Order: sequence, then C-alpha cells, then structure tokens
Amino acid sequence: MRPDGREPDQLRPFSFERHFAKFAEGSCLLKIGDTHMLVTASVEERVPPFMKGKGSGWVTAEYSMLPRSGRQRNNRDPMKPNGRNMEIQRLIGRTLRTAIDLTALGERTITLDCDAIQADGGTRCAAITAGYVAMHDAIDGLMKNRLLKRNPMREPVAAISVGLHRGKEVLDLCYDEDSEAGTDMNVVMTASNKFVEIQGTAEVDPFDAPTLARLLKLAQKGIGELVVAQREVLGQE
Repeated sequence: MRPDGREPDQLRPFSFERHFAKFAEGSCLLKIGDTHMLVTASVEERVPPFMKGKGSGWVTAEYSMLPRSGRQRNNRDPMKPNGRNMEIQRLIGRTLRTAIDLTALGERTITLDCDAIQADGGTRCAAITAGYVAMHDAIDGLMKNRLLKRNPMREPVAAISVGLHRGKEVLDLCYDEDSEAGTDMNVVMTASNKFVEIQGTAEVDPFDAPTLARLLKLAQKGIGELVVAQREVLGQE
C-alpha cells in the first residue's frame, strides 16, 4: 500500500488553472497532490547576447521554492546560487525548448518563472508540465496580436516521476516515497511518446534493463494522462 493509498500506476489528483497571474503573458497553476506549482511565462523582444543576429528565439527558466513550501523553511538568499535550483531550471528550459520552433518565434525570449508554492515531491516535473501550458498561452497572445507569421508551438511536452519504493514500481512519487525510493527517475516526453529527457538514479541497488523498461512504460502512461489534460485545458480536445 502506498502512503496515500494510490494504486502503483495511479497519478495523484491534479488540476490545471490557466491565467492564474493577471499580468503575465501566460501562466498556469498546476496542483498535483500536495505539490502546487505556479509557472508564469514572460515575453521579451530580445534574446541573450549569444543568440543575437541568428534570427531565432530563446526559452529559458528560473525555478525556486517559496520559503515555507516544504516541511522546513528555506532561506531566501539571492546572492548565493543554489546548485539544485540551477540544475532544475536548466532542465526546464532545455526540455521546453523542444516544444517550440525557435526560428518561428523570432528574436524573442520567453522566460518561465517556476515557483513551488507547496512542495510534496515532483516539483520539477510539475514545472515542465505547467510550463508548457503557460508558454502556449504566451504564444497565443503573440498570435492574436499578429506578431508572429506562424504558430511556433509544437506538440505538448509533459513530465512525471517514477521509481522503486519498497521494491514496487510506482508512478508519480510523493515526498514520503521519494525520500525512501531505491530508484528515482524523472521522465519527460512528448505527446507522440518520444523521450525528451530521462533522469534516473539507483539510490541503493542498481536496476536492470527490464526494470528500466517497466518504469518507462509506467511514465508513458502517466504522461499520456497529463497530455490529455493539457489539451483539454487549452481547448484542444
């Protein structure tokens, strides 16, 4: 039995709320279990120096957890880089760049600010999944204002965690499971079941190829459900 009573292949209850932030070009609040992730998408008419003159846009991300989003308070210290945050925001940026044609975006930057309001496992996956919705709405605004010649959005991208908890393969780990997991894996996929990124670590015993295959199949199931929900909330049913 899982700590919250779910079946091994069952996602936590989840919901998307678009346009959560009034002033952002795009925003989405994703609640998945007790993890609440807010992502805002901001559009700037410029690109980083290394992209100037290339006729291409850029997507980047920033990630943080609010001081009391978790079980203990996190200190606010903008002058001290947080290695975990930097690793996660790079993951978010590079995976969501696969969801957009950067050339069609033109020399613009979309910045995704990902803030965990409440964290109970899977925050990076929630940021990617909500980030796609927020970015879609930002692009929709550009299209409505006729600032783009064609829609640069590609197929949806979503992410979920899988792992081995007490010897069982489980989907969408909550914090209690994640903290005890023998293997923990984050999987990012497209709507057409193509892998974008796989991050997996054996915390105790190494895992074999058949176990990896089963975990990836479990992730595919969960991501498929999230993609259906993304499309529904965006009116793409």
